[in-house]
Amino acid sequence: MSEIKHFDMLKKPVKEKWFITPLAYALSFPSTIKRGLKINKVNMEGLKPPYILLCTHHGFIDFKVTTHAIFPHRASYVVAIDGFLGKEWLMRNVGSIAKRKFTPQDTVLFKHIKYSLEKLKRITVIYPEAIYSSAGTPSSVSDSLGKMLKIFKHPVVVLNMHGNFLMKPIWNRLDRKGPLRADMTQVITLDEINTLSAEEINSRVKEAMDYDEFKYQLDNKIVIDHPERTKGLHKVLYQCDSCLTEFKMYSEKTEIWCDHCGKKHYQDELGRLNALNGDTKFSHVPDWYNFQREQTKKEILNDTYYFEDEVYVESLPNSKRFIPLGDGKLIHTKEGFKLMTYDEKNPLTLVRETSSLFSVHIEYDYHLRTDKVLADAVVLSTLDDTYYIYPKTKRDQVTKIRFATEEAYKLYKNK
Repeated sequence: MSEIKHFDMLKKPVKEKWFITPLAYALSFPSTIKRGLKINKVNMEGLKPPYILLCTHHGFIDFKVTTHAIFPHRASYVVAIDGFLGKEWLMRNVGSIAKRKFTPQDTVLFKHIKYSLEKLKRITVIYPEAIYSSAGTPSSVSDSLGKMLKIFKHPVVVLNMHGNFLMKPIWNRLDRKGPLRADMTQVITLDEINTLSAEEINSRVKEAMDYDEFKYQLDNKIVIDHPERTKGLHKVLYQCDSCLTEFKMYSEKTEIWCDHCGKKHYQDELGRLNALNGDTKFSHVPDWYNFQREQTKKEILNDTYYFEDEVYVESLPNSKRFIPLGDGKLIHTKEGFKLMTYDEKNPLTLVRETSSLFSVHIEYDYHLRTDKVLADAVVLSTLDDTYYIYPKTKRDQVTKIRFATEEAYKLYKNK
């Protein structure tokens, strides 16, 4: 591993090459036009680049919606390192800035964003949630965001997208039909950036980025009649709402059920859950999701949360390919993560303390493993490498691991 060349994170971003712009439009506009994308612009009159554009994050089509929203202007995009895999030349020349997720004190990223705004005079696009939404509601955003925005001293715009999650949730990935909408709002003007505190900036941003895709679906009577619309939902709703057994949930077609007590729900065409036996405790998916978070929070507070499993580990040091590191062990407690691999030639011990992780990146049925097997993953990064960690014996654990990471960080921060 010491001989492998790592991704050059120091390389400055560039303006998108002129000959790539038509390609970007050709890849974006057919998809957004087909789905009838409508953009509601608020307080945007007269605003010209450069400015910071903060976007909600639901799926890959987010990038296409963003391209449509900022037309005819172009931008620099903060993109996770796996987005460069196999196409680094293209990603760099489209104006992308590489980032390893959930790494503390990333001064290089700060400098690249500053360079994009001040030297390249570009709209600079950031997805502050850093991960696709699991339940159609916002993910955690770093408290340092407001401080960073205040230092940059540029207008701040939020692009809150609707329908993207409904079209292809991360736990399902099957294309569904449905309209796309987006609210594009200048939440902080150039004059205000100097007068608002970092806390006030964070408050405005979080309010503008708030969303609930299942409520949006119900309110707008968006019918999703895909025959397999519920498949994969058990990865998000992993705990039975009746017997409270964890990791015995299954889902297929339009139903989700507990294999321990047998309770079963049907998901209708407006996204609501209806119990087929017993009471319907959570008809709204985010309510069930948040119930599980509260259950995990209790474990963190009671010091009873603990995860340990044998894992398979891969490294992504650069944009060329994943490097297999073999088998190992992952331990997670409220104190943080500890990863150890067993290869005597390339042993790895990685510790990420809770104080350095306000959240953690997870993947459902990730498809880029070396052996091409689909599997859930926990992803931990340093400033120099990224490790994809696949539990081998315990199923559907990653959503709870993410809850535990976020709740442990909140406890640490409050103390």
